[in-house]
Amino acid sequence: MKVSFSTLGCPDWTLPQILSVAVREGYDGIELRFVGGDAALWRRPEFTGAGLTESVSRLSDAGLVVCCLDTSCFFHHPASAQRREALEEGERMVALAASLGAPGIRVFGDRVQAGATREATEAWIAEGLQALGERARAAGLEVWLETHGDFASGRATADILARAPGGGIGVVWDPANAFAEFGEAPAEGLRVLGDRVRHVHLKDVRPPAVQPAPASTPWEPVLMDGGCFPARDVIGLLDRAAYGGFVSFEWEKRWHPAIEEPEIALPHFAAWFRRVRAAG
Repeated sequence: MKVSFSTLGCPDWTLPQILSVAVREGYDGIELRFVGGDAALWRRPEFTGAGLTESVSRLSDAGLVVCCLDTSCFFHHPASAQRREALEEGERMVALAASLGAPGIRVFGDRVQAGATREATEAWIAEGLQALGERARAAGLEVWLETHGDFASGRATADILARAPGGGIGVVWDPANAFAEFGEAPAEGLRVLGDRVRHVHLKDVRPPAVQPAPASTPWEPVLMDGGCFPARDVIGLLDRAAYGGFVSFEWEKRWHPAIEEPEIALPHFAAWFRRVRAAG
């Protein structure tokens, strides 16, 4: 099992900053979401032309890999034009992932939109996954659906995967999402998803401080062991399953600017991960 962090937690950092902290804190890889405040990574100077060549060299020199490339692709849109736009973004990110040697890109389902049915939404998501999965497979990588939104549970994600047969498709398992949205225990999520899990997001969360809160209010990110999500159990489950992929710290600084700075959160998670692994 290897450890990484998503740059969602340090959205404004430059690539050299990201790599420096990853090396110093003993991370094995990085999950790219934002660099320099920008999520459109395919157009960043670090990832085009000579800049791309330099970035690949920097990663190699640092002994790091890009373990996942995160897109903003949502395939839940009722409008086919919007789903096509998501597919086009995904295709750009597949090309970048291949250049960086990343094994997969992350996409979303994500929520049943107003006026749409769940069944129709599942079909749209599966259609997008299949189309993008074919392109990813041709490039030597995969497209990974994150357990998120209305489809955060293991069973809901598995139902979508059943509609998208063929290769090139896996799962980014975020058990805290399923726990917060549906109360799903991590053991149940992993039991259902099994060997479809390619990459794992890990974080701790707690319910909104103000109660009662509207149902749509997101749970609050907190430093590890500061919330109520059984994150230590996730590590144990993955160990028993002989999982050999990445566990990636997803510190949602971009969406929750008031939480601790990455200079605090990233070292904290790395130290927490080492303690949990050492304790068995």
